[in-house]
Amino acid sequence: MNTFTPSTGNLYLVVGYDGSAPAVRALDTAVSLMRDREGSIEVFYVAHLSSAEMLSPDAIAEMEGSFDEIARDLREQAAEQLGGREERWTFGRGQGPITGDLIAAAERIRAAHPDDNVAIVVGSSSQATHRLLGSVAVNLARHAPVPLLIVP
Repeated sequence: MNTFTPSTGNLYLVVGYDGSAPAVRALDTAVSLMRDREGSIEVFYVAHLSSAEMLSPDAIAEMEGSFDEIARDLREQAAEQLGGREERWTFGRGQGPITGDLIAAAERIRAAHPDDNVAIVVGSSSQATHRLLGSVAVNLARHAPVPLLIVP
C-alpha cells in the first residue's frame, strides 16, 4: 500500500465523484489537502454499464445519453461545491470499469507531472455489502499505483 505524505511539490488529486454523500466528503477532503499547495483537482465521474453485453445498441445509446446528462449535472454540482475556492479543478468523465478509469486518470496525470505528487481520493462505500464483497475503494486499495485516500 502506498503512503500519502506529500509535503513538497505540486499536488494533483483525482477525486472519484458520483454526487453521493461519500463523494461529496471526498471532494471536501481534496479541497482541504490543496490548501496552500500548487496543483489541481480532477473531479472524475465514471459512467458504468454493469451488463452492457445484454443490452441492445439502442438501449446502450440511450444510456450513454443519460450518462452525458448525469455528467453535466455532476459537473454543476461539483462547481457549486467548489465555488469561491481558489483551487484549480477540472471535470473528467470515463466510461467503463470505475476502478480502472480512476487509475487511468491518475496515471495520465502522473505521466504529465512526473516530479509531482499524484493521489486518488474517494469516499468509502455506504453500502454494507460493498464493504464485504468489494467496492471501488477496496479495489483501488488493491491496485492503485499512486497513493489513495479513502474518506469515511
